[in-house]
Amino acid sequence: MPETKRHLEIRTLLYLVLKAFSDRAAIGSSQFVYWSASDPSRCLAPDAFVRLGTPDTPFGSWKMWERGAPELAVEIVSEHDADPQIWAEKLGKYHELGVLELVAFDPEAAPGERLRVWDRIDGDLVERVVEGERSPCTVLDLHWVVVPAAGQPAALRLARTHDGAELVLTPEEAERRRAEAEQAARASAERRIAELEAELRRRGG
Repeated sequence: MPETKRHLEIRTLLYLVLKAFSDRAAIGSSQFVYWSASDPSRCLAPDAFVRLGTPDTPFGSWKMWERGAPELAVEIVSEHDADPQIWAEKLGKYHELGVLELVAFDPEAAPGERLRVWDRIDGDLVERVVEGERSPCTVLDLHWVVVPAAGQPAALRLARTHDGAELVLTPEEAERRRAEAEQAARASAERRIAELEAELRRRGG
């Protein structure tokens, strides 16, 4: 199924956020992930996935027997995925793949129902209880939060705090924040110089 523009924008934002961890993990987005060398039909194309401890080098597809299984996978739910039977089949594939954490984000669902997470427990993928629209990201030791972003009323982000106050920034966001901080520092220094010059003039007069 072709992805919608909303799906593309949310997926791209999530990929750019995850790139913040490319110094210690391989990051993928919509590439095919294969886990059976003898059966190429056994594959998935997660909207985002992470493999820790592996260099983030360019790759066309991910072959688990060569690179290992991704620990984290994210699915942005489409109209096609929303069918319970389709999602059950996809969930079964993620069970085979061996991910430790699976996240499903449905931007079209009602608030409080947009975020679902599964953890691998005793070899099975078990859905955890998600309260509201925040939940731990156990693989990265961070927090999943649903917030407005990228012009969307709801997008999936990672945060360093449970309340979502300290988001993991994309490279563009980090650069913009640095530029704003530098501009504020320059403005503060210029104000201080102006105040000192005014004080000197006052004393001289």
